Amino acid sequence: MKMRSLLFVPADRPERYLRAAQSGADAIIIDLEDSVSPANKQAGRESVADFLQTASETPVIVRVNPLDSGETAADLAAILPQPPDAVMLPKAEGAASVQRLVHLMDGAQMPVIPIGTETPAAIFELGTYRDVKTPMIGLTWGAEDLPAAIGATSAREPDGKYTPPIETARSLILFAAHAAGVPAIETVYPDIRDLEGLAAYAARGRRDGFSGMMAIHPAQVDVINHAFTSTQEEVARARAIIDAFEQNPGAGTLQLDGRMIDRPHLLQARRLLGES
Repeated sequence: MKMRSLLFVPADRPERYLRAAQSGADAIIIDLEDSVSPANKQAGRESVADFLQTASETPVIVRVNPLDSGETAADLAAILPQPPDAVMLPKAEGAASVQRLVHLMDGAQMPVIPIGTETPAAIFELGTYRDVKTPMIGLTWGAEDLPAAIGATSAREPDGKYTPPIETARSLILFAAHAAGVPAIETVYPDIRDLEGLAAYAARGRRDGFSGMMAIHPAQVDVINHAFTSTQEEVARARAIIDAFEQNPGAGTLQLDGRMIDRPHLLQARRLLGES
């Protein structure tokens, strides 16, 4: 599943599902958690279940409620008869949370995307995701729940940058995803009107090693897709690096266009082109 852009849509707004699926997003996340009030949870489940009965060319991920909410089993009961392409698990606390989710799914091997930084305990479990046996197709994070959980007054500095504790969580989720061998998915950019700021944020995410990003409005999708799509120049240089090492198989270091390249450059080039 390509995951440059993952667009959220509230489960209790079924009239938005089709628009989200046609937005150009690589996948949509139908949300049964934060964007749905307790009074509307059941209606949201019914709408999701109905939508899953229809064919969708755009992959569908369902974000269920947290394991300690008392709502997760009902969420799964609604979606398992016609399962989505993946389940997103909020407030996950490492491999043990994924195992609990699988147990609730009665062993169903539905792919999972944990949100791994929303509680203080979750931070200390990030290294365990590499031990998950259930198919895990990504790992992502959030910048809103953790500050509330630790009593922080804000997740951001006055200039918009993350505060040191939140930046640490972002870095750790990136390392945890790569250690587990799954895509690292950048969190949302909350200002839907600031597309210039979004572009800069998404570009920073790709620079740092994230493979894609979540979105909260269809207007953000094209900007995110552009940021996480390799340019022709990047593809051409990656091919040139690979060619250079294929022509010199015993070399550890080479010169290309006046610059030194070595094995880490070869690894990056192969990753960019999707080669093993």
